This record gives sequence, structure tokens and C-alpha cells, in this order.
Amino acid sequence: MEATNPKALVLTGRVTRADVPGLCAELEALLTVPGTTLVDCDVGGVTDPDLALVEAVARLALVARRAGGVVLRLRDAPAGLRSLLALVGLSEVLGHVRVDRP
Repeated sequence: MEATNPKALVLTGRVTRADVPGLCAELEALLTVPGTTLVDCDVGGVTDPDLALVEAVARLALVARRAGGVVLRLRDAPAGLRSLLALVGLSEVLGHVRVDRP
């Protein structure tokens, strides 16, 4: 069932602008499964959240929306990323942000 077992895209390490096309392709591959309405983007393993990561998350959200309204939900978002998303006005645009760590 999709609501209890969403697809997951895991981001780890330092995300750079050069990583963004590959991450978008990985998400597009997840979205080929019929009936996908929700994708968890686990960002708990990222290091040094910066504007490159914000750009990656924003582009991933666009890919999800263009796939027919799929919700991209951030999981385990570090405080630094949440702050940057709020600073640039993207926290509401991205929909759900689930915080699993302090």
C-alpha cells in the first residue's frame, strides 16, 4: 500500500550541483511505477547543507509535481536544511517535511 510504504530516494554525503541531474533521473525511475503518489526523500545522511542541496531538493520537487502531483516528502531533514528552505521561501512549496531527528 502506497501510504504506508512509500518509495524512497536517499541522499547522502555532500550534494553538489553536478549531482542534481543524476538525482532527478533516479527519482524519475522511481516514478515509473504506476500508482506512485508519495516519495520519501531521506536527507538524514547529507553533510554540510547548503544552497546546492536546496537546489537539488527544489528540482526533485518539480520532477515529482510534473509526474502528476506526486508528493515529495523530506525525511530526517537536518535543522540547517530546514532553515535554508525557510530562508529562500521553499519550505511550504515542498509540502511535507518530516523531522525524525532533533
